[in-house]
Amino acid sequence: MKKKDVKNPASGVSKDIATSKYSGFAFGKENYKLLFIGLAFIVIGFLLMIGGGSDNPNVFSDKIFDFRRLTLAPILVLTGYIIEIFAIMKKPKG
Repeated sequence: MKKKDVKNPASGVSKDIATSKYSGFAFGKENYKLLFIGLAFIVIGFLLMIGGGSDNPNVFSDKIFDFRRLTLAPILVLTGYIIEIFAIMKKPKG
């Protein structure tokens, strides 16, 4: 196979295509790990928001205003989204 020599017009430096460090993947192993951790935070946060309703529509339940649904779950979801953004923006090693 013949190697093709390509010049970068911005820098004027030639780069051998066959020996470039391009691996074909946008993310590295650590990026995917962080993506799954962020996804787990989001799923756990939404699962913690479930429930708190009353079986009888004529009876009001104060369970919807507890710490878990009103504070903890939104913090977990927001943390998950922050981790997701960081995982996407982080440059893969190599």
